[in-house]
Amino acid sequence: MQDDPVVAEIRRIREEIAARFNYDIEALGRYARELDAADNGKVISLPPRRPDGYVAPPDKVLGAAAQRS
Repeated sequence: MQDDPVVAEIRRIREEIAARFNYDIEALGRYARELDAADNGKVISLPPRRPDGYVAPPDKVLGAAAQRS
């Protein structure tokens, strides 16, 4: 099987990031949270959408009706 260049690049980058934080997952997590807190980007959150033609399973329909009673 041939080596996939995309997979190889992702693995190389993952190794570089891990080495940067001395393979400490908690340090990497702290850094990620700091980046997230500093990011002033706009977050768009939309409600979930059902695919066209979706029909709820009977147990879900009955469960919803029972909750309304």
